[in-house]
Amino acid sequence: QYSPDNVPGADGDVDPTEITFPGCSCLTSSCVAPVCSCLRQGENYDNLCLRAADNEEYARPIFECNALCRCGESCQNRVVQRGLQLRLEVFKTAKKGWGLRTLEFIAKGRFVCEYAGEVLGFNEAHRRTQAQTPQDSNYIIAVREHLHSGQVMETFVDPTYIGNVGRFLNHSCEPNLFMVPVRVDSMVPKLALFAARDIAAGEELCYDYSGRFCNSPLTNREQQTSEEDNRLRKPCYCGSRTCASFLPWDGSLFSTP
Repeated sequence: QYSPDNVPGADGDVDPTEITFPGCSCLTSSCVAPVCSCLRQGENYDNLCLRAADNEEYARPIFECNALCRCGESCQNRVVQRGLQLRLEVFKTAKKGWGLRTLEFIAKGRFVCEYAGEVLGFNEAHRRTQAQTPQDSNYIIAVREHLHSGQVMETFVDPTYIGNVGRFLNHSCEPNLFMVPVRVDSMVPKLALFAARDIAAGEELCYDYSGRFCNSPLTNREQQTSEEDNRLRKPCYCGSRTCASFLPWDGSLFSTP
């Protein structure tokens, strides 16, 4: 079933459609930092493109103006919430099953699409993962964000049954997209994919399933895997010069909670 946005999962633990953030009181057509309460971290976008994060290892928090804000729909701090604006095409690849490519040029930093699906609690995400066979495709993504308090916020999104075109994105060890959690109405993030570089029409769109930000180098921990992990991992067919031979592996949902 197609859905452009996240929906509550079968367990009902999280409702991504709930509005819990207060709106800004800006009366201008487009909000500016630091006047706007939604832009405490600074401007997010420049002409629809994500502002460059020079020398940053991790994505900084992004909060867009929301349904309760007094600014207009044309506010430059409303990008991801507008949804898909580009012409994309689902196609059959040679070795990777279905894939997604662009039919038009995409500038670096431009929002491409969201990875949308059912937002699950840990227990339901764990149950679904445990029920999979080695032949099944795994679409569940686990996003972990480290808070200043030292806590880790986890978001699980599964587009297996309900989702959008994001489910057709393949992995690449040298991807042309990167994922950033973007918040609009609540703390439940939209998993937004932005162009890591200029992308030509006809190129397949892909991102790094491990969640590396802007193609930053692999850490030693990411490079080291046990023989047992390698037996469970699936081969990577991205064809890049730095291909790791296997798709990224996260065994947290396979372990006993």
